[in-house]
Amino acid sequence: MSILQEAYKYVKVVLNEDRFIHTLGVVSVAKKLAIINGVSEEKAEIAALCHDIAKNTTQDEMNMLIIKNNVILSEDEKNTLQLWHGIVGPYVAKNVLNIEDEDILGAIRWHTTGKEKMTKLEKIIYISDMIEPARIFEGIKKLREVTLNDLDEGVLLGLTQTINFLLLRGDPIDLNTIKARNYLLINRVE
Repeated sequence: MSILQEAYKYVKVVLNEDRFIHTLGVVSVAKKLAIINGVSEEKAEIAALCHDIAKNTTQDEMNMLIIKNNVILSEDEKNTLQLWHGIVGPYVAKNVLNIEDEDILGAIRWHTTGKEKMTKLEKIIYISDMIEPARIFEGIKKLREVTLNDLDEGVLLGLTQTINFLLLRGDPIDLNTIKARNYLLINRVE
């Protein structure tokens, strides 16, 4: 059985039905963006399939994975449990599915916050998670259009919308998200 087949089989079991449907939406967008942006479609499919691999993991289980793998959390990460599934996801993908590809593992790791100097695959998974077909929020249509025309501009707009959303809710903003946005702004190709 290929890694891709094993990944489909595994996430279908560990994710609840809504999360699995979301994941399939992320896969469809990621494959499309991979083709447009010259990235391996198979790597995009595997990364998209595994991006939420730890989403239905309990806080205690995630904490055990963090300790077991000697992960050092920033203060933001320690205090924002919604980020933990992205942090431990690569360890689950590596230990359970034997995924060794660092580009895929990085895409899983950074799909929630983004980071400075993201690879194309990391950008694809980050934005695919945000614009998959089931997502509905103000500005989604524009975000989808921008992303299909220019991956960097789409990711920049996605990061900006995320920051605005978190500000309005009064939630903390992970420093990696701010750094990702600043990096794309500063290194923008006009």
